[in-house]
Amino acid sequence: MIQPVLALTTGEPAGIGPELALMLAAEGFAGAASGAGVAPDFSVVAVGDPSLLEARAQELGLGVTVKVLAPGETPPAPCPGVLPVWPVALKAPCRVGELDPANGAYVLEILDLAVAACREGQAQGMVTAPLHKGVIIEGGQAGFTGHTEYLRDACGVEEVVMMLATDQALHGQLEGPSPCALRVALATTHLPLREVADAITAEGLSRVLRILDADLKRYFGLAAPRLKVCGLNPHAGEDGHLGREELETITPTLERLAAEGFDVRGPYPADTLFTPRHLDDADAVLAMYHDQGLAVLKYAGFGRAANITLGLPLVRTSVDHGTALDLAGRGVADAGSLRVALNLAAEMAACGTQP
Repeated sequence: MIQPVLALTTGEPAGIGPELALMLAAEGFAGAASGAGVAPDFSVVAVGDPSLLEARAQELGLGVTVKVLAPGETPPAPCPGVLPVWPVALKAPCRVGELDPANGAYVLEILDLAVAACREGQAQGMVTAPLHKGVIIEGGQAGFTGHTEYLRDACGVEEVVMMLATDQALHGQLEGPSPCALRVALATTHLPLREVADAITAEGLSRVLRILDADLKRYFGLAAPRLKVCGLNPHAGEDGHLGREELETITPTLERLAAEGFDVRGPYPADTLFTPRHLDDADAVLAMYHDQGLAVLKYAGFGRAANITLGLPLVRTSVDHGTALDLAGRGVADAGSLRVALNLAAEMAACGTQP
């Protein structure tokens, strides 16, 4: 099989994204695959401003050469100390740790380039460093709500599913490598809490569960994914005494999908679903809203998890953290989540191309 190319967008230029790319490039992206010092079975090309990357490498004392490629040009095999880059120019000068709305358009431009490269076959997956939603909105993109929704619209699909995966077990670290000990997908993503209940519809839940089932089969090699679903209300509504969304929407939707042959179970009270007894026979959990599921997952594996967008016509993973402006430029940021995101994107790209 051809070694996949991963387009790594460098994210908010004032944050830690650029230096995370440089830190991994310094070691030739070794360790992002099977272990420290092991050459990865994929190639990486950063997408961003070469001058920014060169300056940040110098500031941090990283001996990394930024190798500028033509947009879409195939990067060489990973080599310690070399970071191939598809260039996109900053819109305004950047100072580490200081946001500038003028560069909001720059962040979106690097995303657009990576999407185009994946759709045109120049890359087999994209991995995104963190961006800052607020500064993009202040830069003129009033409707921007995040990577997930932006990529949905850029790819012209109706629905995507946000899923985080970690190689850490909820009840303790696993023995040996395990790329996905816990997977948590979301029925809704970046919504104010007061809007969540209205967003939980039979049609929406059905679409999300179908995408989750299909992409677990396609990208993770699961022949019959086992899905467990959280209730929306405390105690999963307690038979309608604490809310009727379970009785009127969630349970009937699960029953219809189960009748079609999907392995979907629930709704379960969220406060007890995330326990070993329930998770041991589940391939993924569907939470009803952002913090219901992701607080648990990040407790289990923060820094060892990746964000995955399902339902796209391309592979996309990301880190499990934000721009960390307070850490930027200090050389103390942890590249662990980016390692997981790169490794997972490569595995998904390989699995997705198998017959």
